[in-house]
Amino acid sequence: MSHTDAKVIAITGASSGIGQATAELLARHRARIVLGARREDRLAALAQRLSQEGARVAWRATDVTRRQDLEGLVALATERFGRLDVLINNAGIGPISPLDDLRVDEWDAMIDINLRGVLYGIAAALPVFRSQQSGHFVNVASTAVHRITPAQGVYAATKTGVRVLSEALRQEAGDSLRVTVISPGFTNTEFAHDITNPETKAQIAMGKATMAIGPEAIAEAITYAIEQPAHVDVGEIIVRPTAQA
Repeated sequence: MSHTDAKVIAITGASSGIGQATAELLARHRARIVLGARREDRLAALAQRLSQEGARVAWRATDVTRRQDLEGLVALATERFGRLDVLINNAGIGPISPLDDLRVDEWDAMIDINLRGVLYGIAAALPVFRSQQSGHFVNVASTAVHRITPAQGVYAATKTGVRVLSEALRQEAGDSLRVTVISPGFTNTEFAHDITNPETKAQIAMGKATMAIGPEAIAEAITYAIEQPAHVDVGEIIVRPTAQA
C-alpha cells in the first residue's frame, strides 16, 4: 500500500501544468484530491474525469491572492474528507521581463500569487495540521532560486522567498509536520503565457521547445516526497532538464 493511499491532498493551481499532472498521479495512487484554481471550467472537467476513473475528488474555485479562498479550500477538504494531510502550494505565475521595463503591475502580481499565496495557504492549513498533529506542506519554488538570470529578478525573488519561508516553517514545525520545497527547471507548462515582453517570451519559448521536461516529472518528485514515512522529511528536490545550465 502506498503512503499516499487515502491521504487528503489539496493542490492550488490544479487546472493545468504541474498542478494537473500532480492531481492525476496522486489520484492513481489512491489519494483523495481537493482541487483549487481560478478556472472553474477546467477544474470541473478535471474533477469529472478523475471521478470517472475512480478517484475521490472535490474542487473549489480558488484565487490564492484571496485569503478567504485558501481558507475555503482547506475547509472543503476537512468537510468532505474529515481531514487534510497535504497542502501543495503550486499556484504561480512568471511574467518575467527586464527591470528596465518597469512592469510594476506584473511585479505586484508575482508577489501576490507566488509569495503571498503561499503565505495564505500556510495560514489556512497550519491550524488544521496543528490540531491533527500531522500535516505536510509542499511548496513549489523554481531553479531560479539557485541560478539568477537576466529578466528573472522579481520572479526569482518571489521564489527565493518561498524557499526561505519554507525553511523557517520547517524549523518551527516540530516533529509532527513536514515541509518540502520542489524546485522545477524548464517545464512544459503555460509559464510563458503571462510574459508580455516579446524578446523574453521568445527566449522562454525557445528554451521550452528545446529542453523542457514534462510536468509529470515534477509530479513524480512531489509524490516521492509525500510517500515517505511520516518521520522522513524531504527538504528540497530540484528537478530540471539535463540540458539546462
